[in-house]
Amino acid sequence: MAAPVHGWIGNIGSDPEFREFPNGNQDPRRLCRLNVYFDNPVPDGKGGREDKGGFWMQVEYWHREAEHFSQVLQKGMRVSVTGRQIRDTWPDKQTGEPKEAFKIQATQVAVTLNRIDDIVMTAKQQPQRQAGQQQAPQRPPSQQASTPQQQAQPAPAYDSFDDDFPL
Repeated sequence: MAAPVHGWIGNIGSDPEFREFPNGNQDPRRLCRLNVYFDNPVPDGKGGREDKGGFWMQVEYWHREAEHFSQVLQKGMRVSVTGRQIRDTWPDKQTGEPKEAFKIQATQVAVTLNRIDDIVMTAKQQPQRQAGQQQAPQRPPSQQASTPQQQAQPAPAYDSFDDDFPL
């Protein structure tokens, strides 16, 4: 029986770790590993919240964009994690005794917005052309917008939209 999917909210406790594993002739498997403290906030009776015993858990996020996530996520960020809690077992390297720990195999990791001060969006970089590839055709100058008014038009005002549907 598969483990049920749960959701947790917590704080990243250390900088993310990125690892890449060979996968035969296919693309390598990519892992973003996070160490997250999942707190248990309860109302304190004074309008605030008090942490009543949270826990640390390692989160493994296997994704093709894991390297990007490991660069964007950082220590201290508040994240929402969705996934399965599993038990990981392995033999101790020194004694050979079995060891075990719980971890989360995440299916989704998202930054929560309650501690974000500023978001800066950057333009997506175009992939570099490889030798032998042709550049995408560009519009001829006659088809390009010639005035600033044609380039950026304001969105239509939908609050004045009048439909003729009977009620």
